[in-house]
Amino acid sequence: MAAACPCRLIAPETAAARLLGVLWVVSVTTGPRGAAAGGGEETPKYPKINDATQEPVNCTNYTAYVQCFPAPNITCKDFGGNETHFTGNEVGFLKPISCRNVNGYSYKVAVALSLFLGWLGADRFYLGYPALGLLKFCTVGFCGIGSLIDFILISMQIVGPSDGSSYIIDYYGTRLTRLSITNETFRKTQLYP
Repeated sequence: MAAACPCRLIAPETAAARLLGVLWVVSVTTGPRGAAAGGGEETPKYPKINDATQEPVNCTNYTAYVQCFPAPNITCKDFGGNETHFTGNEVGFLKPISCRNVNGYSYKVAVALSLFLGWLGADRFYLGYPALGLLKFCTVGFCGIGSLIDFILISMQIVGPSDGSSYIIDYYGTRLTRLSITNETFRKTQLYP
């Protein structure tokens, strides 16, 4: 003899409404990313950016140090056996990040000068190459060919300021990173089939 099922069927619309209600309660009580709601949430700490240079503040020797805040309720033990308990509000360590050496030459200005006044040599004068600027001025941008070549070289950041510094580029803008082969570069040997 079959046992009678004490459960009853629920309409699909009712089941979906109950499921959404449960999910809403879970999301309100736990907050974003599953963290407990209630004012203890911390926002990530990003490096402070200098408005004039668009590089991290205190950038020296191509390195800036950013404060890192460990997550709450983390306990660290150093080599001496001392324990430090973090609440999420104190600095755990300073992380070195790379930054660029800039001296006031804007990438946007250099590209605009090269595009509109490159045939007069204004781009080369701006970047600190007065001899090439005068030569472009006298030859009307090498009959336009030199202006086109300079525009391509400046827009690809191959030609930069004469003092060796980098362009000022918006912090989250497009930047090129030049790869170079040094003594610390690892070269993988080619295996031929």
